[in-house]
Amino acid sequence: MILGIGSDLCDIRRVEKTLERFGERFIIRLYTETERQKAQSRANPAAVYAMSYAAKEACVKALGTGFRGGVSWRDVGVNNHASGKPFLTLTGGAEKRLGELSPPGMKAQIDLSLSDEYPMAMAMVVISAVPSASRLDRDHIGCLDLPGSK
Repeated sequence: MILGIGSDLCDIRRVEKTLERFGERFIIRLYTETERQKAQSRANPAAVYAMSYAAKEACVKALGTGFRGGVSWRDVGVNNHASGKPFLTLTGGAEKRLGELSPPGMKAQIDLSLSDEYPMAMAMVVISAVPSASRLDRDHIGCLDLPGSK
């Protein structure tokens, strides 16, 4: 069951100008340490910051809160699996709101897609409710006849 959908576009040139004007103050206010390290390791940090910015905006749209009600910029962090696939880590107010969205016996799953083609970066977030592992285990007890289980 889909709980929320959000998308956002971010102009990389705008992020470049903001970085020139505000520098570290902008970076520290909006981005997690992981996001900052990732951006600084790339040839075009502004593109990485723009994708993270778009992901954060898309996520808070999917949560239905925007950046209010206790949800702040660094409550939403963009990370990558070893394969490179991006994922979101929620803390603080964003994590709390995610818990409020999840129906009993379900857990929230967040899917994130990122793309950039200069001068634009985009993000799409889908938050779904899926059965929690404990519910899956409960629902499937006795359904499989494994060798030696009788």
